[in-house]
Amino acid sequence: MPKENKSRYAMLGILSISPGSGYDIKKFMQQSTSNFWNESYGQIYPMLKKLVDEGLAVSHTEKQEGKPERYLYTLTKRGQQELTQWLAEPIEYSTERNELLLKLLFGQRARLADNLEHVRRYRQLNVELLAKYRGIEEYLQRECTEQPDQVYSLITVRYGIHRCLALLDWCDETLNALQALADEEAPD
Repeated sequence: MPKENKSRYAMLGILSISPGSGYDIKKFMQQSTSNFWNESYGQIYPMLKKLVDEGLAVSHTEKQEGKPERYLYTLTKRGQQELTQWLAEPIEYSTERNELLLKLLFGQRARLADNLEHVRRYRQLNVELLAKYRGIEEYLQRECTEQPDQVYSLITVRYGIHRCLALLDWCDETLNALQALADEEAPD
């Protein structure tokens, strides 16, 4: 059985919050879901057309002064029902694709210095992501206290924080293990 395209549910979910254009959806994703779910314009626009064709959304044009017309999409009642049904379904497990782990699995065939550098860079990336997530958390706690969705936004950003903290622990452990290998290989 082919794997179901979950992009449709990302679009339905965003449209359930607010009608918008393909540009609005991309902007929403960049500001909220891009750390765990992202779509390109090449995925967004065909999916919006498909949602309209399936009766899950409707579109209308909006005139803009000095710019081309803008297509706005709105969720239909049927689209809301499909989103609600999907939200109740159990999640499907998906395997993470992680190039670093793939390289480390075959790390004995690489230079130890390269393996160390890969992990150092990955660690730095997670330091930067952790700072970003903590900034988002701070913003949500300070500016979004009256928003009914705040708790759900905090849940997702806290996942990012916990994941980064765990990955930083793993990076430190891995760097220690690789450094121990380097120490063993070093001539006395």
